[in-house]
Amino acid sequence: MRNYVQPGDSLALAVPYAGGVTSGQGVLVGALFGVAAVDGVQNAVIECQTKGVFDITKEPALAITAGARVFWDNTNRRLTTTATGNFQVGLATVAALAADTTVRAVLLRVPASGA
Repeated sequence: MRNYVQPGDSLALAVPYAGGVTSGQGVLVGALFGVAAVDGVQNAVIECQTKGVFDITKEPALAITAGARVFWDNTNRRLTTTATGNFQVGLATVAALAADTTVRAVLLRVPASGA
């Protein structure tokens, strides 16, 4: 195919956050979500992984069950199970206890209705 560009497992995204990001942190640019592959300052273009399973910072004191939908809270830059005002990024692959600081999640763009 002449129009094929790349697999899309990772994309170059401009870091939108003042203070930048460190490798392993989530990055939301418009409707594109990925996990930073490297550290980057604000506006730097870095590679972000858009597919895969990652341990990502979660909302403190929140227990998350395996299979639960997870959403990116862009204000606090962490995963949550609260849909309102947040961006769905995937599903928890294992349960996370309230005391855990991260949740293991697979990045998937699943329909809001669950259909």
